[in-house]
Amino acid sequence: PVDSKKIGFLLALPPSHTSAETVHGLAHAALDAGHEVYLYLIDEGVKNIHTDRYRGLAQEGARVFACAYGCQQHHVPTETIDSKMSLCGLVVLSGIIEACDPFLSFS
Repeated sequence: PVDSKKIGFLLALPPSHTSAETVHGLAHAALDAGHEVYLYLIDEGVKNIHTDRYRGLAQEGARVFACAYGCQQHHVPTETIDSKMSLCGLVVLSGIIEACDPFLSFS
C-alpha cells in the first residue's frame, strides 16, 4: 500500500510480561494494516523467540530478530529457532531504529 510504514518494536521483556502480549497485538495489527513490521528481541525478550505467538508473527511476514548475545546470556537454545527469524547483533538494531518510523521500545 502507498501508506505503508516501517514499524519497529524492541522487546526486552519475557513472555510472562504483559508487554510481550502488547507488542504481539500491535505488531499483528500493523501487519494486518499492510505495514512492514520489524521486531528486535533483546535481554529477556529473547525468551519470546520460541513462543507460538512470536513464531506466528514471523510466519505472517514480520521480520523478527533476536540478539545472539542475549540468547547466550539467558540460555535460550538457538539451534531450533524458526527459519524465518534471525539471530544478530546490535548493528542490526541500529539499522532498524534508523529505518522505522515509529520505533517503539518495551523494556
